Amino acid sequence: MVTETAVAPKPASAPDQGLSIELLERMLVEQPRDPNVWSALGSLLRQQGKVQQAIACQHRALEFDPEHSGAWTNLGNVLADQERYDEAIAAHEKAVTLSKGAFSHVVNYTVALRHACRFERAVQVIDHALKVAPGNVSLRWDRVLTLLQLGRYEEGFRDYDCRLDLPSYQNRKPPGVLWDGSPLDGRTILLNTEQGFGDVLLTARYVPLVKARGGRVILECHPELRRLLDGLPGVDAIIPAGSELPSYDVYCPLMSLPERLGTTVDSVPPPTPVTVPADARAKAATLVPKTPGILNVGIIWSGRVTFKDNTRRATTLSRFLRFLEIPKVRLFSLQKGPPEAELETLGTTTLITPLGPHFQDFADTAAALERLDLVIMTDSSVAHLAGSLGRPVWNLLQYMPYWIYGDKGSTTPWYPSMRLFRQNNPGDWDGVFADAGQALRQLVASQPNG
Repeated sequence: MVTETAVAPKPASAPDQGLSIELLERMLVEQPRDPNVWSALGSLLRQQGKVQQAIACQHRALEFDPEHSGAWTNLGNVLADQERYDEAIAAHEKAVTLSKGAFSHVVNYTVALRHACRFERAVQVIDHALKVAPGNVSLRWDRVLTLLQLGRYEEGFRDYDCRLDLPSYQNRKPPGVLWDGSPLDGRTILLNTEQGFGDVLLTARYVPLVKARGGRVILECHPELRRLLDGLPGVDAIIPAGSELPSYDVYCPLMSLPERLGTTVDSVPPPTPVTVPADARAKAATLVPKTPGILNVGIIWSGRVTFKDNTRRATTLSRFLRFLEIPKVRLFSLQKGPPEAELETLGTTTLITPLGPHFQDFADTAAALERLDLVIMTDSSVAHLAGSLGRPVWNLLQYMPYWIYGDKGSTTPWYPSMRLFRQNNPGDWDGVFADAGQALRQLVASQPNG
């Protein structure tokens, strides 16, 4: 959660009129040195993606009032949008000091610390803030994510359910008794889906462990995952996400299973094999030919564009073109959604084979992954799928990645077949692709016909 402050007062002549850029500009004609108005204008420009203009407005506010804590925290927010984290953190520290610890400023400060990967410091600040507001669910959630990023799973998972109370939590909450992890003794449990496709694939490994608690297991899942999860060990029935709920005794959201089953960083269960249907394999055989001496490499450059952090985790197709320079490498696009349109900018259809148009669901994607020698991609649900299948996958990560990837190293306990390539500096895709390109050349050279 990032909180904007320093909203300008509404003029008496328009008590019901909401703030707009036009209104604030008119106010500046009459009050050109008002820091509140300048800061509010910067906040609205930031909402419109006008980042540099927003920064300029916050600086104008501080020009007229260097001790305006609201302008300092708003400046920190927009600097963080540009991944200028050192400057952002300095601005937030100034805001916190000037405001004598105003809660909204502290929250913004912790968000910047987390995105800057200063996790230990973030925990310290959050713990101090929670002494003042122990029930604040947004701070608790930030603490959970920070602890998990540090690999402190026992502490982090302990409060993972606090997400269910977040105002931003949009998933359906089934009625009834929330499972506490105790033996089921013949009872029926509903495992309800939440978050994205990747989170369902991530937690599928826990379903057999739930079944071992001695009950009947009903799994809710997205239609796109249905064929893939149909044969999942431990599942007695599958219902489509959002459909009418069946009878059950207890329920548990899928992402609560790591806590219920006592997961530590050293006891992450291996991925549970998923089902790849025969017809999907037959289709994939026609799409991905096997040629001796040729390395078939799948690529993905973006996750779902509606995901709020996709702009940080995604990149562009053009960065992957360097891999075409490596002899004996053939590229296959696994990309789905609007970013597929970037393939049309290549000027030729001969260099990258588009597989996405042939995929109806994740079972089709899984069948293609089985025929590829390697997948190189930015993080999204297909990384979880490749990892679940045990396929070699190189995951190109943003500076602060999803917590399962930790804060350092080239491996994750969640997927043994996955290799991580991290940004050493915020937004540094050039370094990531240089490392991946070098690794790919080495891999080709190590092949029997390399």
